[in-house]
Amino acid sequence: MADLPAYDDVLDTSGLYCPEPIMMMHNRVRDLAAGNVLKVVATDPATTRDVPKFCTFLGHELIAQREQDGDYEYFIRLKT
Repeated sequence: MADLPAYDDVLDTSGLYCPEPIMMMHNRVRDLAAGNVLKVVATDPATTRDVPKFCTFLGHELIAQREQDGDYEYFIRLKT
């Protein structure tokens, strides 16, 4: 994925394991405005399951995701 979406904030959860990345995402989205894009960086492979479920459950849009060298990146547009 060459062209990654622009984002408004970054949350780096590298080195953390479930459920910490999701808990941190939940807290961060409260601080951001509707329509903002949050980039989440993670190293826990469980996030490939948990992040899409988080977005679906809370109504956010997962606009892009990728895995590169053991790092996972997610781009989430917050619900408006």
